[in-house]
Amino acid sequence: MTTAVGGDVVEAVHQPRHGVPWARVGVLVGSGLVLALVLTGIGRLITAMPQDNAFLVWEEGVNRWFVSIRTPTLDTATHVGSYLAETVTCIALLLIAMAVCRWRTGRWFEAWVVCAAIVGELWVFLIVTFLVDRARPDVPHLDAAPPTSSFPSGHTGAAVALYGCIAVLLWTTSSRGPWVRAVIAVCCVVPVVVAVSRVYRGMHHVSDVVFGAIGGGVWLLIVVTVLLAVRPPVRTGTVEAPDRAERAAT
Repeated sequence: MTTAVGGDVVEAVHQPRHGVPWARVGVLVGSGLVLALVLTGIGRLITAMPQDNAFLVWEEGVNRWFVSIRTPTLDTATHVGSYLAETVTCIALLLIAMAVCRWRTGRWFEAWVVCAAIVGELWVFLIVTFLVDRARPDVPHLDAAPPTSSFPSGHTGAAVALYGCIAVLLWTTSSRGPWVRAVIAVCCVVPVVVAVSRVYRGMHHVSDVVFGAIGGGVWLLIVVTVLLAVRPPVRTGTVEAPDRAERAAT
């Protein structure tokens, strides 16, 4: 379609309307339910094991080993490591990440992708912890134990979903300079730090943090696959009439 502008003929470029169709929202909800049910099945399988099962005996040995190496320095370090995925921290980082995404891209799409990653992970976690009742490790706890099940680790799942999503968006929307690569590297390390900290502090078994990380990772993969597939292109400027642009250049 052509349009006359001040005597010049301009080829109008029509971009398709972009958004997140309701069908994709349904895919997210359905996928989250399936993921929650799978994790629930795994959790129930673990809790159904006899206490003398070799795997559970090994996990208890790991819990006791972490207690044996506790020091004031490590206590402080793991407190910080655990706090990297505390609820208040995740909320603060979510708001900051959404604001930065809006500022860098000039739109809200990527901001809502981050929101979907962390909110969806929380939704899956709450379903699983409601359906699975696993006791915390039988060792001294360095944190107040929440009323939720030990399986899976919500801190670890949230760390993978939130920091992982930030890393993905940085990788796909930036020039990948040295500072961007450094931030991405930090985002990849944080979930490991959180997982080790939670086991060290006696709040989770090894399998809790492993499946927490798997759950957070799978949910992040779902969000990225479903939402980034309909991401609109970034607008880089307005379209000028060819001959006007040529005259301006001369």
